[in-house]
Amino acid sequence: MRILEERILKDGKVFSGNVLKVDSFLNHQIDVKLLAEIGKELKKLYNDCAITKVLTIEASGIGVGCMVAQFFDCPLIFAKKSKTINIKGDVYTSQVESFTHQCTYDIIVSKDFLKNTDTVLIVDDFLAKGNALNGLIDIVRQAGAKLAGCGIAIEKGYQGGGDKLRNQGIRVESMAIIEKMDDKTGEIVFRR
Repeated sequence: MRILEERILKDGKVFSGNVLKVDSFLNHQIDVKLLAEIGKELKKLYNDCAITKVLTIEASGIGVGCMVAQFFDCPLIFAKKSKTINIKGDVYTSQVESFTHQCTYDIIVSKDFLKNTDTVLIVDDFLAKGNALNGLIDIVRQAGAKLAGCGIAIEKGYQGGGDKLRNQGIRVESMAIIEKMDDKTGEIVFRR
């Protein structure tokens, strides 16, 4: 998606440790018009899948998820990283190792919101090693729901998570795939 790639080149900042900072438009301050374009593109790509739920993980995936769910005219569910007192009853749970936060945590989704009759599109802001997506995929499978695929704003292709999922037969559509980044020069190269 050319508009996203251009924005990454313009405002993204590359830091050591394979960190791409895009908080000025994607995951701290949000460019709503850009997210709307991502939502439109994912709607076009998954239009024939009869999506009934969009699933993401808190917190950075929620912005992207809201826009995508709006275009599919369906609810957004976000997996919580901790069980709170306002979640009653049974939950689906999975463990996720966070690349960004360097820790492992449980994610949960209430069984009230995800059923075996649902067709689910998983979305997130980033895909690196695929840990968050694997946790969300596990939750979809626990529910017995159908997984349409995954829609990602930015994939770090060089970290291999997207390719591993694709090799398992999971459809992954990324709006921008970064082939390599250099924290010394700031260079970002996209997969073509």
